[in-house]
Amino acid sequence: MKKYSKLIIAAIIALIFIGTFVFLWQKSQPKEIVYNEFTPKLDSIQKTTIITGKIEPRNEVNVKPQISGIISELYKEPGDYVNTGDVIAKVKVIPDMSQLSSAEMRVRLAEINLKQAQTDFEREENLFNQKLVSADEFDKSKLTLNQAKQEKLAAEDALEVVRDGVSKSNAKASSTLIRSTISGVILDIPVKVGNSVILSNTFNDGTTIATVANMNDLIFRGNIDETEVGRLVIGMPLKITIGALQDISFNAALEYISPKATESNGANQFEIKAAVKLTDGGKIRSGYSANAEIVLAHADNILTVPESAIEFSGDTTFVYVLTDSVDKKEYKRTEVTTGLSDGVNIEIKKGISTKDKVRGPEIITDDNENK
Repeated sequence: MKKYSKLIIAAIIALIFIGTFVFLWQKSQPKEIVYNEFTPKLDSIQKTTIITGKIEPRNEVNVKPQISGIISELYKEPGDYVNTGDVIAKVKVIPDMSQLSSAEMRVRLAEINLKQAQTDFEREENLFNQKLVSADEFDKSKLTLNQAKQEKLAAEDALEVVRDGVSKSNAKASSTLIRSTISGVILDIPVKVGNSVILSNTFNDGTTIATVANMNDLIFRGNIDETEVGRLVIGMPLKITIGALQDISFNAALEYISPKATESNGANQFEIKAAVKLTDGGKIRSGYSANAEIVLAHADNILTVPESAIEFSGDTTFVYVLTDSVDKKEYKRTEVTTGLSDGVNIEIKKGISTKDKVRGPEIITDDNENK
């Protein structure tokens, strides 16, 4: 009985050894390489590029005061729509002491001159009534009196403007009231009540009271690489997508290509602008990040194959065409002339036809991955 047990164990070990040997021998044998195969077909190809940029108003105006002072009232908020001439804020004037003194002195001098002119006129009037002076002399004294009255009014107006920023004669055109210079939406009001503001002059740009823009006239502004700018033409259509507005796109028309490049991260970029055609689908806000898709070139009804089937060798391109063979699949290296590519498919101008089958990349299996 023990003898049979030993034989059985020996037979099992022998079978295991033989099975292992056969398995390893089979694994060591080279596997046939299998490739994807493509049939050239007639299709359309278009080469597009994506340009990153942002949406902004074509005209954005900074409203600034005509006088220096302190913001006493704000009548509008960001997001409000204003028409040309609407009051946005009111400025309380802090008069300059030297200007105030000069204006007060001018008023006092005007009062003195008026008093003297009044006295002279009354004297001339009495003499004229007694026919002791000519009408010409009397008219001159009357004219002098009227000029003195006007000078006093002008001096008082000037004093009110220096002291209060507004006078009785020009209350409607008061420079203390900050008015919008265009019709549009207020994008920003960077000041608060109590802030000091200054007018624009030779040495200072002045304080911005509000930024107003026409949000019905928007443009897309972005940069395109120098390798692609040569294909752009004014008037080309663009498709604008905005990340903040899902499932909404806008059409645009290219209207500006910068004649000068700017360097960005070591690459030359050219600025472009495109007029955005608004729709009723969404409200666009100034400064939205956006992508513009533009078709650089396209071709219709052309012979195409996947670009993965192309072998590039210098300036020459090849494909491997399936040949008639009984034993196994064989491929013939064939030179082709290529054209437009969209990164996935490529145009074949010459070399093969729709009757051919072209070899593609190798089909990767688990066995191939384990080798």
